[in-house]
Amino acid sequence: MDRGFNTANTSQDRYERGWKKLKEIDGEVGEKVVAALAPIAPDFSRMLIEFGFGDIYSRPQLDLRAREIATIAALAALGNAQPQLKVHIEAALNVGCTCEEIVEVFMQMAVYAGFPASLNALFAAQEVFSAKGVQ
Repeated sequence: MDRGFNTANTSQDRYERGWKKLKEIDGEVGEKVVAALAPIAPDFSRMLIEFGFGDIYSRPQLDLRAREIATIAALAALGNAQPQLKVHIEAALNVGCTCEEIVEVFMQMAVYAGFPASLNALFAAQEVFSAKGVQ
């Protein structure tokens, strides 16, 4: 059964597909994250692009909205990934999520991750919304 993962892809194919997907989802913010990693961990940067975006985000089973909703929910539940959460809140907006949907995801996390994690996520969303001029 084909699950959308082609192991025959070369590393370069995965990188190019991942870079394209990263730019589509995260835009300039994602490019800045990759550039910031280059001096300290260029191999990690490449793995992030190849695996995270070239292999996972490029799979056809979920659209980018669904993937970003899952991502912001997971990062909110962790409660300790504020920089990554902010990047993915912006990405969620980039792929069509509304501010109201993002807030609702974080309210839902209060049930499963607790109020502190939910509050942290809501404040991160407030910062991103304010910086982007949306509400």
